[in-house]
Amino acid sequence: MWKWLLLLLLAWGAITCSAGARTDLLNVCMDAKHHKTKPGPEDKLHEQCSPWRRNSCCSLNTTQELHKNISLLHNFNWDRCGKMEPACKSHFIQDACLYECSPNLGPWIQEVHQSWRKERFLDVPLCKEDCQRWWEDCRSSSTCKTNWHKGWDWSSGVNKCPAKAVCHTFEFYFPTPASLCEGLWSQSYKVSNYSQGSGRCIQMWFDPTQGNPNDEVARFYAHTMTSGAKPSGRGLFIPGLALVLPLSLVV
Repeated sequence: MWKWLLLLLLAWGAITCSAGARTDLLNVCMDAKHHKTKPGPEDKLHEQCSPWRRNSCCSLNTTQELHKNISLLHNFNWDRCGKMEPACKSHFIQDACLYECSPNLGPWIQEVHQSWRKERFLDVPLCKEDCQRWWEDCRSSSTCKTNWHKGWDWSSGVNKCPAKAVCHTFEFYFPTPASLCEGLWSQSYKVSNYSQGSGRCIQMWFDPTQGNPNDEVARFYAHTMTSGAKPSGRGLFIPGLALVLPLSLVV
């Protein structure tokens, strides 16, 4: 029996080590083009990015640039199908602030092999109100693509609609809130069933005088990912060990 226990512990160690997941899930910055190496306080951040001033992965210069119609950060123009409504653009700016500034995305950071960044986030559980308002405020603005992550014409150095793309309303290309929030940036977000204040979903919009609610969210998901155990009817069940245990010890 002890021999089997030793073997299964060794096997579990091999499984967890080979997974290649980040071990630093809390208070971290992505390895990307404009991110700081480590999060920390900033004396000032520009307008919509100011909620992250107390602990941020971005600088003042970065936040000033991302508020522009054509930012030097990525040479990306929001107004590719006519002028975007201000209410709609505010959500894209807030999305950019979250991307550049948040130190709470560690549980969803993934390694990528791209010329301009080494990491991205994937399937961040976005609070349902944030997605719903984003979609509602943008449904009457226009775009020519469903995936803004790729497929643009960059021949001029600034993104343009592909040759055969046709401008339509956001609602045409994104018939539901989930299709917008999940499809826009190649599954960077996953629309959550949870609401703001639940401690289970990431908020784009929050009142900094009440603290950053995403601190709690990151802690919850980091604990879930690193504990490797969850309660079951037989006591503690460790996912993955069942793959290496002999049947006589599983049942």
